[in-house]
Amino acid sequence: MSSSVVIRSVPFTTRLRLGSGGAKDLIQLDRARAQKFLAGVGSHGPLAHSERRHHRERLRTHHHHHHHHKGAGDAAQPSGGSGTAGTGSGTAPTGNGSTIDVTDSGVTYTMSVGVGSPATQYTLLIDTGSSNTWVGASTKYTPTSTSKDTGNTINVSYGSGTMSGEEYTDTVTLNPSLVITNQGIGVASSAQGFSDVDGIVGIGPADLTQGTVSNTTEVPTVTDNLYSQGKITSDSLGISYEPSSTANVSNGEITFGGVDNTKYTGELNFTPLTTTSPASNYWGVNQSVTYGSGGTTILSTTAGIVDTGTTLLMLASDAYQAYVSATGATEDQTTGLLTITQEQYSSLQSLYFNIGGVNYEFTANAQIWPRALNSTLGGSEDSIYLIVSNLGTSSGQGLDFINGFGWLQRYYTVFDTGNSQLGFATTSYTDAETN
Repeated sequence: MSSSVVIRSVPFTTRLRLGSGGAKDLIQLDRARAQKFLAGVGSHGPLAHSERRHHRERLRTHHHHHHHHKGAGDAAQPSGGSGTAGTGSGTAPTGNGSTIDVTDSGVTYTMSVGVGSPATQYTLLIDTGSSNTWVGASTKYTPTSTSKDTGNTINVSYGSGTMSGEEYTDTVTLNPSLVITNQGIGVASSAQGFSDVDGIVGIGPADLTQGTVSNTTEVPTVTDNLYSQGKITSDSLGISYEPSSTANVSNGEITFGGVDNTKYTGELNFTPLTTTSPASNYWGVNQSVTYGSGGTTILSTTAGIVDTGTTLLMLASDAYQAYVSATGATEDQTTGLLTITQEQYSSLQSLYFNIGGVNYEFTANAQIWPRALNSTLGGSEDSIYLIVSNLGTSSGQGLDFINGFGWLQRYYTVFDTGNSQLGFATTSYTDAETN
């Protein structure tokens, strides 16, 4: 099917949901998510993407044998000198399921997804850090003529929440042009930690589904199935976010099977996925971070991930301290976020992220939380808060940064499964003065 006749773009909504703890809850959840990523995904977790792409048959044959001789989270790929995954981050999780925190991160992205025929509409979180699609947390699942109970159980742990239930296959409708048949979905009989949403649409690497569904090696993602069923011409998706100073707005777009060239400016630059574990289990890249025109080093070239489910820009603790020193920021006792004075803001310089030899500028305005939303953080309206936060572990762990919500609002991002790469481009919002 020609991509030109496929309406690929699906709009989605940004929701701001902070609990009574405000920013402190947000920081805690983002850091907990980071620690889950750092710990790897247990003994049945994914290998590096390149392993998955090139050795899928070998992996199927030797999966159990191969992994029982490795520590949890170790990759089959060289670790790039980053040491063993999970070092210094506590015991790697065990048991069924990938242990990743995706909920209550303050800012979440949701889209309406139809399941069944006739379809029931569910509001699902979009998550690049997990790969199971499931429903039933709030709106209950209604079996229709297209529903098939596989008899398998599903269990996924997300740190701040869990879901368990039955696996079904069903027709999943993302929009009238994007209809998937026989998509494996979870139907929750129990779901904790999910408010205001019905479940998750997981668009991470399919390997992350390993160990989550009984009698199943892995479950193809919605993107994988759209591609294998000929609904899209490439196994990839593009995400456009826009910075906003108001909550609960429709200001994003996800494009399955390609890119929306009206959403970015200039060239799309692609970089291969990192082979360093544990970042290689997710949408990981290698990058360095410098501050200002003088090029003060914040973070030397290292592996980390790009993630829709993390709100803040997370840096390893030594890089975080370098940023604090460079900016003169102080930690605000009320919110736990870094704060700067108006005078410091007027002299705040850009961060530069170097990915694959390309410099991506992150302006002073991009580094601050939208001031109109300060009260949502539990902060004061006349303060200036920064979105850079402490990952909680020092660099050299194999996952030393997370480019989350704040970063993705400034750069169009392409998650390209088929070619094991990520793509980035500037947008009309890259250097916008949004607040």
